[in-house]
Amino acid sequence: MARGNREEAARWLGQAECDLAAAQVSMQGARYEWACFQAQQAAEKAIKSLLYRAGYRKILTHSVYELLLESRKRADCMPCLEQEAKLLDNAYITSRYPNGLAGSMIPSEYYTKEDADRCLHSAGLILDAVRRCMQK
Repeated sequence: MARGNREEAARWLGQAECDLAAAQVSMQGARYEWACFQAQQAAEKAIKSLLYRAGYRKILTHSVYELLLESRKRADCMPCLEQEAKLLDNAYITSRYPNGLAGSMIPSEYYTKEDADRCLHSAGLILDAVRRCMQK
């Protein structure tokens, strides 16, 4: 992988780790919608850290899937985690906004422990992959 901005990459990865820890706290408090959003944020920031490390200066998208595809162009160490990325993208809006879901349910009523488990697992896989890439 090309050497980019290591300091900026470390800052983004550090915040990704904090977001994943916050998702675990939200999970324990049965705030499953927040756990899903925080897991999405952790994965987004982790992949952005990898892109900063590869030399990117500005990254505009919030799509974990798009970031993953871009990272795979730049870092051959990133595995295929497309389903995990898409799962997390689905939570980006719907986990936060009452009008983000079809119907009348609000996010706190809609999201379940199983949803949060899947989101945390997916984010964990992405963070693990990014950590491995950062060591190369």
